[in-house]
Amino acid sequence: MTTMTEKDILITRTFDAPRELVWRAWTDPKYFALWWGPKAFTAPHVESDFRVGGIYRNCMRGPGLNGVTTDFWSTGVYKEIKPLERIVLSDSFADKDGNVVPASYYGMPGDWPLELTVEVTFEEREGKTTMTLRHSGIPEEMLGECEAGWNESFDKLEESLGSVKRESKAA
Repeated sequence: MTTMTEKDILITRTFDAPRELVWRAWTDPKYFALWWGPKAFTAPHVESDFRVGGIYRNCMRGPGLNGVTTDFWSTGVYKEIKPLERIVLSDSFADKDGNVVPASYYGMPGDWPLELTVEVTFEEREGKTTMTLRHSGIPEEMLGECEAGWNESFDKLEESLGSVKRESKAA
C-alpha cells in the first residue's frame, strides 16, 4: 500500500521474513548495499555509524545519459533508533565527500529542502514483518518518481532477504 500526501510518501510493505532479518537489512551496510536504490541502480558505497547522532553516507549508481553512469550521494544523521521497531533519520543530497548539496546539484527539479526526514517502523506478526516508511519533504512534482524508486528498492529488499537469512544461519 502506498499513500502520497503533500511532500510525504508513505509506503507499507509486508515481507515474509522475521523482523530481525528486515531490521538487519536496514542496519548492516553489507546487506543494505544489496537492495539500496531502484532496480537499475547499485550501491557501490554504504557507510553507516548506526547509533543516535551517527552519520551515514551512501552512493546509488545508476544509468545516466548516453550510457554514462551517474552516482547520487546522500548523507544524514540517525535521529532516533528503537531496536527492531523504529528508525528516524535525516536525509540530504551530498557530494562524494559527504558535504550536503542542494538537489539541483544532481539536476533534480523542484523546491527541495536541504534536509528531509525518513521514518521506518517494523512490526512482526506470525513470522512476517510489516515495514512502514514515511519520507517527508519531497517536492510535490517529484513524489511519483520518488515513490516508484522506493518501491523498486523494496522489491530488491524482498529478494535480498534470502541472502540475509542464509548468512545469518551460517554465522
